[in-house]
Amino acid sequence: MRALIVGNSDGIGLALTHRLLADGWRVTGLSRRAAPVGEPVVVDVTSAGFPEALAGVGAVDLCVYAAGVGELLGGDDFAAQTRAIEVNLLGAARTVEAVLPGMLAAGRGHVIGLSSLADAMISADAPGYAASKAGLTSYLLGLDAALRPRGVAVTAVRFGFVDTKMAKSPVTPFKISPERAVDVLMRCVRTRPAVVSYPRRMAAVTGTLGPLLRTAARLRRSR
Repeated sequence: MRALIVGNSDGIGLALTHRLLADGWRVTGLSRRAAPVGEPVVVDVTSAGFPEALAGVGAVDLCVYAAGVGELLGGDDFAAQTRAIEVNLLGAARTVEAVLPGMLAAGRGHVIGLSSLADAMISADAPGYAASKAGLTSYLLGLDAALRPRGVAVTAVRFGFVDTKMAKSPVTPFKISPERAVDVLMRCVRTRPAVVSYPRRMAAVTGTLGPLLRTAARLRRSR
């Protein structure tokens, strides 16, 4: 079995690489820095060479998009917010554009994208991150609805706080380890759901707060 993981030099992507290798998978990883295991390819998902690097991987049974960035909005510097959208959303779109034709031709395959429970919120602190994850979740769910009847499953995994460099908030309720996140992902590999939200307690909180925050934002704009 062949897997492609985009963003596997550290965090969840690296932990997943270790787990898949232990289970007998052949794993190719594309990251800005070479992963210490598997078959690493060094490339930035926003670079002109990313599509070529994807094409060089060939057919895969499983593709996991684990690349992600997120920076707080600082003053009038919006470049980091644009990069979050480029990496988290457009990088994922370019990845599925490359891998899905081969899966559809084979009539089987599975794409997993790591989204976030932040997709349900409007964030004044990290607007690019929240927007990119909202777009990613919507895109993955739409693809799954279109492609599952043709044998290819697409899963959106909406994590809360995971103990990686991405968890920059001073308050991180219900934070889980990368290994626990991989447990969730491996269950997804086996069961191929359309969407998973984890931890469920935090998903319940964001599901309640999201509409309230959107209403508050509309009220502020109307004043």
